[in-house]
Amino acid sequence: MDVRTKFVNKVYFRPRMKALERYATNAEEIQMDVMHQLVSKAAFTEWGRKYRFDKIKTYEDFAAQQGINTYEELKHFIQRMREGEEDVLWPGQVRFFAKSSGTTNDKSKFIPVSHDGLWKIHYQGARDSIACYLEQNPSSRIFKGKSLILGGSHAPNLNTPHSIVGDLSAILIENVPKPVNLSRIPSKEIALLPDFEEKRDRIARVAMNENVTNLSGVPSWMLSVLDRMLEISGKQTIDEIWPNLEVFYHGGVSFKPYRNQYKRIILNPNMHYEETYNASEGFFGIQNDLNDPNLLLMIDYGVFYEFIPMDEFGKQDPHIVPLWDVETGVNYAMVISTNCGLWRYIIGDTVKFTQKNPYKFVITGRTKHFINAFGEELIVDNAEKGLEQACIATGAQVKEYTAAPIFMDDHAKCRHQWIMEFAKRPDSVDEFAQILDRSLQAINSDYEAKRHKNITLQPLEIIEARPGLFDDWLKSKGKLGGQHKVPRLSNSREYIEDLLKMN
Repeated sequence: MDVRTKFVNKVYFRPRMKALERYATNAEEIQMDVMHQLVSKAAFTEWGRKYRFDKIKTYEDFAAQQGINTYEELKHFIQRMREGEEDVLWPGQVRFFAKSSGTTNDKSKFIPVSHDGLWKIHYQGARDSIACYLEQNPSSRIFKGKSLILGGSHAPNLNTPHSIVGDLSAILIENVPKPVNLSRIPSKEIALLPDFEEKRDRIARVAMNENVTNLSGVPSWMLSVLDRMLEISGKQTIDEIWPNLEVFYHGGVSFKPYRNQYKRIILNPNMHYEETYNASEGFFGIQNDLNDPNLLLMIDYGVFYEFIPMDEFGKQDPHIVPLWDVETGVNYAMVISTNCGLWRYIIGDTVKFTQKNPYKFVITGRTKHFINAFGEELIVDNAEKGLEQACIATGAQVKEYTAAPIFMDDHAKCRHQWIMEFAKRPDSVDEFAQILDRSLQAINSDYEAKRHKNITLQPLEIIEARPGLFDDWLKSKGKLGGQHKVPRLSNSREYIEDLLKMN
């Protein structure tokens, strides 16, 4: 570790690693402290008065005083906050709102990002990501160079006189502390450009002349920037441009489909990849051990966690448990209360815990992004693992995909239909499909049962996408770049039919 990195690590990051050790022994106490801080600070907001936050002493009080909420329940309050009202869901005025994917009734959701949330959740998560990395890599020299941080843009057409709307990443870049700004690229002017293709080109031209040691962003969009940089420079690998690159902090989508594509252009055997779980609603997890793909749940930020078992999800009165009552191996919908004013809010993501003390988990998918048309209960985690096995067996690389059920074709046959864009095509797409199908049966017993003797489900079908199809589809929706991503699985054929028409 160089002198500068060693000093920064000693002063700023090592003490934090000591604090994180409490995760293994004091999780319930830490989470209860967070709950009490949240209700205490929000007690005199409109929401806090309505639900008598001043009377809450225990978790049972907290759960009894208010029900769980989707965006629809909070939408009216959030709209008033966007118009400048103070002390609605959180004390004071909230100026920034992260635009997220929409609901049934709305094209977009507007997630409040308070000053407390900005600093005590999102930026704290970024600091902890670096702390965890330095703890595992004492010879790191990341502060000897610059950070390439890839983000989205603001949405001026959605602003009000009192609030600014944009991708979460744009909000983070807009408010980034000045010392960090000196060591990151690109400039705000380029970073916040709304046109991703223009932004990608300008970032590539600027970045290729810098000493970049670390990357942050969504794997799909970062890969697009790196490929463009290779195209402009005429180089074969990123190592030729950035010999000191050592880590990529990534999140937003699963890294599994992209890992081999990064290995193709970054040959350095000492390159590291650290996953983070940072959503518009909060920063929730960090891969604190690079040899362990499971994420550490960050429990001392401004986020209080609850969980609904997925076999209870959608019931009128579901069984909801706090963190200390979760079980490993159970698929849960995550419920959060935060210092941005989200109260018992169903975020829409599903997770499964792999251990306790400290609590580690994997992201298994979305409450809406799964296929359960015939009782097969196929989730994104199953799909990612099945694709990984098919890629290993065939040498293929998958760039993008989505899947949906065909309920019945002209021959009364039901199956899953996948449309898939390959970065590296297998010798036989049919063989790839057969291996994927067998892998899914091995991973998911419900899928296996429905595939038994082809009675309920026929073998899955893969339609090969033309190059650039998914980018073109996202562009047609105004969602190219930033934190936007392709829905992986759906019970509806809405997404796949759009893609098939464009293919």
